[in-house]
Amino acid sequence: MEKRKVLIIDDEVSFIDIVKINLERTGNYIVRAEHDGIKGLAAVKEFQPDVILLDIIMPDISGDEIAIQLQKEEDTKHIPIVFLTAVVKKEEAASGGAIIGGKTFVAKPTTVEELIKVIEKQVQAG
Repeated sequence: MEKRKVLIIDDEVSFIDIVKINLERTGNYIVRAEHDGIKGLAAVKEFQPDVILLDIIMPDISGDEIAIQLQKEEDTKHIPIVFLTAVVKKEEAASGGAIIGGKTFVAKPTTVEELIKVIEKQVQAG
């Protein structure tokens, strides 16, 4: 299997570090992490990820604003985005179909196994 490129944009440094280490440990992913939205936007164009894991609530620019900007760009609109959020509980996500604004989302806290399932589903669908 070719390694998947995953970009994580999230202001929770400890969350990003744990996810990055565990995804890379599988040997199936190349992971880049950005801790703020503006740098994350720039990283999308530079890194060209297969999937983006995107926090919704960040101090500089919200995840939904980032998603809107990426959807407007011809060279980034094809990249699947998975929202990460602590605003919605796991139980709500499970009962509601796990979609926000047409995008898949994962409720925090989550496991690496859950993220891998979502990443693979998004990459195969994209």
